[in-house]
Amino acid sequence: MPEQKSMQLPKRKFKIMNLVWTIIMVAGLFISINVTNTHISVLFENWSQFSDIFVQMSHPDWSYLSVVWPKLIETIKMAVLGTVIGSIIAFIYSLLIARNIIKNKAVTGVLRVIMNIIRTIPDLLLGAIFVAIVGIGPVAGILALAVFTFGVVVKLFYEAIETIDPGPIEALTAVGANKLQIIHYAVMPQIMTYFISYVLYAFEINVRASTVLGYIGAGGIGLNLQQTLQVFNYAQTGTIIIVIIVVVVLIDYVSSKSREALMK
Repeated sequence: MPEQKSMQLPKRKFKIMNLVWTIIMVAGLFISINVTNTHISVLFENWSQFSDIFVQMSHPDWSYLSVVWPKLIETIKMAVLGTVIGSIIAFIYSLLIARNIIKNKAVTGVLRVIMNIIRTIPDLLLGAIFVAIVGIGPVAGILALAVFTFGVVVKLFYEAIETIDPGPIEALTAVGANKLQIIHYAVMPQIMTYFISYVLYAFEINVRASTVLGYIGAGGIGLNLQQTLQVFNYAQTGTIIIVIIVVVVLIDYVSSKSREALMK
């Protein structure tokens, strides 16, 4: 009997906590609706306008492809450069904040705080900051994507480093190997597969992000998207959207298959 009661208490507590969180979420939903003055009816009131725009976009202006392709290539180049630069910095930084590589907790603690601050900045805000610093163009987009890539890769990569087998590190330390030798012979063979996988994952994200960064002046096809929307040329907008979707789907597919092959 005492055992049955002890089993019932956690279940009852679990049900109560679920009920409490459900009430909190529902209350938060209604409070948010009141504060933001959000009404789903607005969507249906403007449904005819949406359908008109959608119809125009569904008849793309294929002659606009000659303008879209150069900007699309520029967007992909931005994603490649941003991913490479950010990933290289993230690789070095991850080794400095992994506690099984650097034993000084003060150093790793300070560096992790800096990493967390950088990771809190969204890509669009980074783009706006770099546009203000270096001006409108792809350079701002590349810098924004590099910082954004750093934030994505460094978090995943340093956690992967901290979960590697400590045996090779201990063996090399015992025979008097220095830090660089330990990293080269004990750490690198265990983490390179993860690193490449994370870089490919970041590249997927960056291809999508780079299409939006152009909208705020950071280069790429997003600038054309902004221009066509401003002049209400939805046929050209439709062309841009179709091209972006096709390219992003292809890159995501190739990247996903590559990452699956690496992890086998």
